[in-house]
Amino acid sequence: MIRCRRLLAAFVLLAAALPAQAEDAASQKLSDGFDGSGFAETGGLYYRNNAEQKAGTATFQSAVKKVGTGALELSVRPLCRPDSEGCSERAEIWEKTELRVPYDRGVWFGFAVKLADPIPQDDHRYLIAQWKREIGPDAEGDFSPFLALRLDNGRLFATIESNYQPGTPAEVKDGIPTCPAGQTAVWLRPEANQMRSLIAHDARWRSQDDTNGFDSCTDKVTLTSHGNPLPTPDSGWIDFAIYSHPGPDGTGHIELFANGRWIVTAKGFVGHKDHGLGENQYFKFGPYRAAGEGVWTLYYDDFRRSPDCIDVLRDAEACALVQ
Repeated sequence: MIRCRRLLAAFVLLAAALPAQAEDAASQKLSDGFDGSGFAETGGLYYRNNAEQKAGTATFQSAVKKVGTGALELSVRPLCRPDSEGCSERAEIWEKTELRVPYDRGVWFGFAVKLADPIPQDDHRYLIAQWKREIGPDAEGDFSPFLALRLDNGRLFATIESNYQPGTPAEVKDGIPTCPAGQTAVWLRPEANQMRSLIAHDARWRSQDDTNGFDSCTDKVTLTSHGNPLPTPDSGWIDFAIYSHPGPDGTGHIELFANGRWIVTAKGFVGHKDHGLGENQYFKFGPYRAAGEGVWTLYYDDFRRSPDCIDVLRDAEACALVQ
């Protein structure tokens, strides 16, 4: 009887500790300036070694940096056959699994990135950072990142992914798909149960050439523009501060800052809620492309993550404005 009571007590303590562990992960403050010869313990990051990452290399170096004494150089080289589908070339840095934040919690991420020459100018799939939901073994389907920073045709842009909901065709004005006030340009993909909303882009974006399928409109994601485009890819170091709070039921909230400038606030349906998806969100950064040519290199510096805006944005006045 005493042994049974002890076992029951241990089980209760373990059950109580599980949500506490998730809570602790969300409250932890992480940072890594990539100034040493490996990842800092304070950053909670690692380079994932798997088949997709065989095309990539990660180098701690000091020749190109934004702050401190070093930065991380991430490169991908051709590995996939040019005609292959579903093959990718990656050199991505991941958060450690035990430090992932629950999907229903909001958290701030910050990092600086510099695109090395030559910057790809073709119409292709390039990502420099992405936020995803864990995918369990019972999940079925394709689940793109619920938030991503992307490059295409030499332009920088940001997207939100969520489950498919019907939209309306954009009105074409002077050859440019245009959405009415209160609606957001979206690429509808009912066959994948997904829709991809365009939430920000750089000043060189030409809608008639760079629509990338964003030819419909949705009221399921609403944007508040703060009058600043994203920096152009060739502008040097770009320091991002991003608030990530997915909400596939319509409660999602994204804040995007670049180089201290408030770019956009996005609210609404953010992320997926399909059967088999996990309880946590996770962040990874680094070059990711479909089968490509040549070497593509990015530099990263000054990673930080915190539940508190000030630790990432480092601007008390701006943090006070974010709701």
